[in-house]
Amino acid sequence: MNIFYSSECLGYWQHGHPEKPERIRNTYELLNKSGKFNFHDVKKCNEKDLLTVHAEGLIESVKNEKFFDKDSPALSGIFNHSLLSVSSAISAMKFSLKNNKNTFSLSRPPGHHAGKNFLGGFCYFNSIAVAVEKAMQHLDKIAILDIDGHHGNGTQDIFFGRKDVLFISLHERGSFPMSGFVSEKNCINYPLPPGCREKEYMNFLDKALEKIDDFNADAIAVSAGFDTYRNDPLLTMNLDTGAYHKIASTISELDLPTFSVLEGGYSEALPECTMEYLLGLRK
Repeated sequence: MNIFYSSECLGYWQHGHPEKPERIRNTYELLNKSGKFNFHDVKKCNEKDLLTVHAEGLIESVKNEKFFDKDSPALSGIFNHSLLSVSSAISAMKFSLKNNKNTFSLSRPPGHHAGKNFLGGFCYFNSIAVAVEKAMQHLDKIAILDIDGHHGNGTQDIFFGRKDVLFISLHERGSFPMSGFVSEKNCINYPLPPGCREKEYMNFLDKALEKIDDFNADAIAVSAGFDTYRNDPLLTMNLDTGAYHKIASTISELDLPTFSVLEGGYSEALPECTMEYLLGLRK
């Protein structure tokens, strides 16, 4: 498994905020110590890549740190950190498609709540959306599978109505950002009940993967969030660490190039959840 990581993503924080550097630092340390993964440096992208999915006004507001969102603070240097996270996703995508390998972007901040003209939910720029848009220069169709416990409202906003992109989200019903209750056009949503356990979750995942198979996607992009873990402080889902191995293994059965981008996951078990997910991917 090939992982794209830069220690620069650890360089920002806000006291008491759940999206903290330790999430990534601890995960990196566990994965690196295992000796089972290949780590690659991140090749930095430029601002023009952001314009493929985001409005110029949003980009400028983040660059100038002139915005307000109670969950997404305007921290010093947040533009460069967010650009680095986008770069990591792009690097993972390029390697995956070039080598027909599964890859993982281990970075922060997350991105799937950032839309064309808005940020929020700890997200400033939509890393996976930028990577997907760039991937479409080489593909006919791609599927985005969002397994974060919160609905990927930003990703849906960006790709809504596209015939060459299928977006599927499995998320806890009634949680932030209070969207994703219904399926519309190319955006398929599976709002799951609070307390959802592995068996029920896997049933919905099977349905989602059938949709991807019917879509005849050339590749899969996974918004890999791990806040569906049973002890995550922000949600009430009920998956154990081993469930992520099964989730990844099931995704791999489609035998398509797959690049995954870390989204949420705020429990102390994030490193173990991530490890299980990566071990479940087959190539």
